[in-house]
Amino acid sequence: MRMIKDVLRLKFDGGFSHDRIAASLGISKGVVTKYVGLAGAAGLHWASACDMDEGELERRLLGKSTGPGAYAQPDYGRIHQELRRKGVTLTLLWEEYQAEFADRQT
Repeated sequence: MRMIKDVLRLKFDGGFSHDRIAASLGISKGVVTKYVGLAGAAGLHWASACDMDEGELERRLLGKSTGPGAYAQPDYGRIHQELRRKGVTLTLLWEEYQAEFADRQT
């Protein structure tokens, strides 16, 4: 679960360091830096962020979510079968996959 709101609250409202926020929330300092940086780039301050829920903050800072199923899953059985054939490489199968599902990938 993302803790964007907690990170922003502790940083902007509490004035804590990234190390202290990371330790208190049990996340890495890099994640704290990422969320604070994204909020700064989006021009988001605690006054406006406190009224948003986690989902809205996530969409605003991280862009649209690519949920499960955003990409077509390859047929692994077919891949193993095709790789047994002479002259077939994984690169060739990947290129075929890209050509077949180019319109479904975002």
